[in-house]
Amino acid sequence: MDPGSFERELPSHFTFRPIDAGSAHAISAWQYDPPYDFYDSAADEEDLNELLDPSFWVDDYHAVLDQRSRLVGFFSFKRRAPALLVGLGLHPELAGRGLGREFVDAGLEYAREKYQPETFMLDVATFNLRAQRVYEAAGFQPGEIWIQTGRIRVEFLRMTRSAECAHS
Repeated sequence: MDPGSFERELPSHFTFRPIDAGSAHAISAWQYDPPYDFYDSAADEEDLNELLDPSFWVDDYHAVLDQRSRLVGFFSFKRRAPALLVGLGLHPELAGRGLGREFVDAGLEYAREKYQPETFMLDVATFNLRAQRVYEAAGFQPGEIWIQTGRIRVEFLRMTRSAECAHS
């Protein structure tokens, strides 16, 4: 993708497809500005290994393309009955540009049709207030806080919403 390509034209709709090696490797190279660099795939070896492992691609990972077939993000979906655990990432050039709500809504609609879950669940770092606002606008409610330990200690907020939740 040519640098700055999103400056000329922001995505107007999203298309989902199973992730492939090219998309997974492109996502693994994404670098976010601090403090969001916590979400860089290279920042967490376990996440990076999962992203690049084709055994996870079959049902879990989906590339998101825009109207010009540019890779603009990804979603992962993992069944945690009765909930569907949602993971997502928006291209670093698009983060913070007002596309979050539309992107999340598109991913939830796709997941609703594909998986028919009762509930959506996601985890967001507690410092990421920008994402929390997007998720709340999409109908998610804050829940428990939990701590991930490992290479670094990170506090997460679990958020949930009904798969049928109407939101404005």
